[in-house]
Amino acid sequence: MASNTGQTLLALLTGAAIGAGIGILYAPDKGSRTREQLSKEADKARKRLNQQVKETGSTLSEKAKQARLSFEEKLEETLSSASYKADDILLAMEDKLEALRMQNAKLQKETTKAEVKTKAKKVTS
Repeated sequence: MASNTGQTLLALLTGAAIGAGIGILYAPDKGSRTREQLSKEADKARKRLNQQVKETGSTLSEKAKQARLSFEEKLEETLSSASYKADDILLAMEDKLEALRMQNAKLQKETTKAEVKTKAKKVTS
């Protein structure tokens, strides 16, 4: 896009210079009238150039806004996805922790039963 705009501006300036040169060579009018016409044409070319610069600036500004919005949307999606994944991981870890607690409680009961049986054997022997 920038290269295309640069080429357009170069073509515009080249065309204005060529037009001015041809105008001077073939001018049937007096020098003062020719200078006045050249001045008017230069003003027109300057206005066209200013308009094109404004349009290009506006286009670039709009594209920058769109790029920023697109980046913000993708960042939000990524953060949201990461948040869901983190929640899934935490839930899985909580489930595993609960299973380990249950297994530990079961082992403690079995150990307590074994100790009671051992004490009971000692008492009866």
